[in-house]
Amino acid sequence: MPRKPRLRSGSGVTLHDIGLEVGVSAITVSRALNSPERVSEALRDKIREAVERLGYVPNRSARALASARSQTVLVLIPSLTNTVFIDTLAGIEEVLRAAGYQMLIGNTHYSADEELQLLRAYLEHQPDGILVTGLSQPQEFNSTLERLGIPAVYMMDLADDGRLCVGFSQEEAGAAITSHLLARGYRRIAFMGAQLDERVLKRLDGYRDVLRAGQSYDASLEYLDPAPSSMQMGAEMVERILHEHSDCDAVFCCNDDLAIGAIAQCQRLGLEVPGRVAIVGFNDLQPAGWVTPALTTVATPRYRIGVEAARLLLDRIAGHAVASSRLDLGFEIVVRASS
Repeated sequence: MPRKPRLRSGSGVTLHDIGLEVGVSAITVSRALNSPERVSEALRDKIREAVERLGYVPNRSARALASARSQTVLVLIPSLTNTVFIDTLAGIEEVLRAAGYQMLIGNTHYSADEELQLLRAYLEHQPDGILVTGLSQPQEFNSTLERLGIPAVYMMDLADDGRLCVGFSQEEAGAAITSHLLARGYRRIAFMGAQLDERVLKRLDGYRDVLRAGQSYDASLEYLDPAPSSMQMGAEMVERILHEHSDCDAVFCCNDDLAIGAIAQCQRLGLEVPGRVAIVGFNDLQPAGWVTPALTTVATPRYRIGVEAARLLLDRIAGHAVASSRLDLGFEIVVRASS
């Protein structure tokens, strides 16, 4: 009878080869690599040494065939240059790597159409689950996941429709930093927004709600630009605001890049911050605490969002029940010298 072919690793070394080296069966080697708690520590060490010595590389395709899983997770983020999402990716990677999963990363460029196209393209790789940024996907996106039964966790915001999500309330954060400015005595508070993605617009909603409640809202103090955010934009925008509204005494910038650019431009113009105008940002990126004056901003749990979203997704992939569909990690107002 012909011998059953052996599944080989990426290096050509088989589990049978490792077993011969150690003096155990290929099944025992497989058990040591995939369920180490079921093998004695001494035997695990011998097998690990043989793996390293022979250069064994697991055959991912064979493992996926045996488990009916690809051991991959698709992560869709809007930018690969924005520190906010890089921090989130770091948290995701830490959890997935420890669980033996790899990331497939798709950059949506803040485009719902690109997001849908990336989903269709990456489905060919049969990801076990998907981590998605934000909540504003087209209906076809969510219906595709539902039809295929692919678990998904949505990050950075909180949904009310039963979708699994990990994040914080963007509206509440926008309202909280605006309330901070009002509590400091500022009344003519402008809003500077760039990119204008769903999260920025929700911060704007929080800003509006607080000012309307305090009868301080003025739509002409909203400066919105759909172009990508930059410090240069912040510099140009704050100069325009202060030129067109000489009574403006505070500016809420939708992110720290705009705020840092605004502070730098005020210094160039000889305008004291916060003496002439207070400036606050959003996200608490590392430079926020190092500019002069140090920037008051909203600290967001970007890394932890990645960690908890990845954990929640792995639980769903494993078929475990979850206590709640919403995990609110909150935010913190970090008060510094700029306000």
